[in-house]
Amino acid sequence: MFLVFVTLTLIFLIFTLLPIQRSTVWWIRGLDFPRLQIFIVITILVGAEIILLDFSTISAWLLVLTGLLCSAYQAWWIIPYIRVFPKEVKSAKNNDPLRRIKIIIANVLTSNRNAPGLLEQVRQNKPDILVTLESDLWWQSQLDVLEDDYPYTVKCPLDNLYGMHVYSRFPLMNTEIEYLVEDDRPSIHALVLMPSGHKVRAHFLHPAPPSPTENLKSSERDAELIIVAKSVAESKIPIIVTGDLNDVAWSETTRLFRKISGLLDPRIGRGMFNT
Repeated sequence: MFLVFVTLTLIFLIFTLLPIQRSTVWWIRGLDFPRLQIFIVITILVGAEIILLDFSTISAWLLVLTGLLCSAYQAWWIIPYIRVFPKEVKSAKNNDPLRRIKIIIANVLTSNRNAPGLLEQVRQNKPDILVTLESDLWWQSQLDVLEDDYPYTVKCPLDNLYGMHVYSRFPLMNTEIEYLVEDDRPSIHALVLMPSGHKVRAHFLHPAPPSPTENLKSSERDAELIIVAKSVAESKIPIIVTGDLNDVAWSETTRLFRKISGLLDPRIGRGMFNT
């Protein structure tokens, strides 16, 4: 039993230590994602060790201490994204509907053919802006029925899992489809004119993730996020950056993005919402 605990503790110690290095290799950066799951498993493991181990030897104490340190380190990353943590973005006190914007971001999965399901979600939730990711020409043909209610559109159909469409009730100005880092990974940028007359700059992103089937390093994803961060850093108007960022809120890249851009993260103090 002791050897089992040693083996499991060493495995999770490695999972904890590897992301500390600045490597952009996909399998190291991939360990940024499951910090919550690693924290839960380590905590359960430490609990089992406390119940089952013989603490007459120093090795048992060292094993539990190692597990506790790993658990505490993982918790340090994820604690800002639980509800008891102070909110970085305060809840709005002025609920003026003319200054409110509601956005649905939907990664449709290119091979998925359940367009009626998405259309029903749009009808039920009535967003002001719908952004679809991984949408190709087939998805475009299915979503064009929305144009009576969403007359302002930006369309970039692709069959490589990186197509993108924007359907908006609000006027879109200075719209751009840009390929910031990779030639086949677009992003959409637009100035949204609110009913109140205020303008909001929106950036819709979908960088490729670090993975064995996409990019073997996180460099391209990280670069796209930092390019956008630098572009909005001096903005005098409100900014929204959203999409499928293929990153987690607590990653070094996202923290650097926030530092450079000066933008705030509404997830802090509210929960671990997907990007």
